[in-house]
Amino acid sequence: MPIPLQYAKMRRMLDYTVTEKLRQTFELGPIRPPSEANSLLIRATRNCPWNRCQFCPIYKGSKFELRSVEEIIKDIEAVEAISEGIKEIARRTGRGDKVREEAAMLSNQLQYGQCVHNVARWLATRGKSAFLQDSNTLIMRTPELTQVITLLRKTFPSLNRVTTYGRSHTAARKSLAELKELKDAGLDRIHIGLETGYDPLLVYIEKGCTAKNHIEGGKKVKEAGISLCEYVMPGLGGKKMSQEHARETARVLNEIDPDYIRLRSLHITPAMPLWTKLQNGDFELQTEDEVVKEIGLFIENLQVTSYLKSDHTLNLLMEVEGKMPEDKEKCLNIINKYLSLPDEERLNFNFGNRAGLYNRLADLSDSYKHDRIEEAIKHLRAQGSNVEEAIFKIKNSFI
Repeated sequence: MPIPLQYAKMRRMLDYTVTEKLRQTFELGPIRPPSEANSLLIRATRNCPWNRCQFCPIYKGSKFELRSVEEIIKDIEAVEAISEGIKEIARRTGRGDKVREEAAMLSNQLQYGQCVHNVARWLATRGKSAFLQDSNTLIMRTPELTQVITLLRKTFPSLNRVTTYGRSHTAARKSLAELKELKDAGLDRIHIGLETGYDPLLVYIEKGCTAKNHIEGGKKVKEAGISLCEYVMPGLGGKKMSQEHARETARVLNEIDPDYIRLRSLHITPAMPLWTKLQNGDFELQTEDEVVKEIGLFIENLQVTSYLKSDHTLNLLMEVEGKMPEDKEKCLNIINKYLSLPDEERLNFNFGNRAGLYNRLADLSDSYKHDRIEEAIKHLRAQGSNVEEAIFKIKNSFI
């Protein structure tokens, strides 16, 4: 891809100092929540201290490490240097008052590397949020984590949100005073993978916590004044534990009443330990329709004031979202509308959604898109291919 003329000119204008700023590097972890896509990423810990969950392939084979405060400080300094370099570029190209636009253009120039890309994308979206990686930053000693958050806030005063991942078990072990200290330092939100509130399923997937841990940790985070986002995994109970998974997860969340509940539907790949249980018949996947029914049962049992989000491509019905309890009926109506469709229409939507043509059920009324999907299904069947297997393969690319 050719570099725009303005960037060719820009590179000739850069002196050694600016170039060195853009060459700064800092550590980046492998994942972050979808809602933190535009956040500045600061790696406070490496990998996962638990690392036994049957459904998670991310950190398998990697050792957990606590990074020293000194290391993290150096990364924050590197981010600051890159940020200043991007701002200097904007000034030198006569766009000093348009740093966001300059950063947005620079974020697409991948030859500068992932570090510049992350900082540029963050600046392009006003530099308002930061996310502390990896899987359970909450496990850091409270004084050290407080020091990191305080420095991050001081270095980048534009931040209005600092968030991180944490485990329920870890949150439960922190004292309320510690969590309040983190809140006072500037920690705004904790993302917790609840997955399920059903104890037998928590044991089966080796989550390393109990429903009681979930409740205690979640309520403590809320009491400390920190925003709480809990993640639920529809389909995790398979055919055997689906009903209990839906009901007990709703029960646990009713006690916690988090600020956000996010749905992350299960999809299994060979990289996950759960794959072995699937292959030997110990675990049986639900169909897409069965997962949708499970989500309906889950929502029916919710008695919270949380905002429900379905913002991941693995979720079939991403339009199922809203503030509870006000939007509960709306969410259930969407589910019932899907389930009331004829078999071939549900399959058409399923395939079209996974292929990227459909976003909402209303898209089925687009005759052009509908006909394209119908023809694709006919073509697969004519070749002797299984449409459901084709959909499964498409979903593999989402992970």
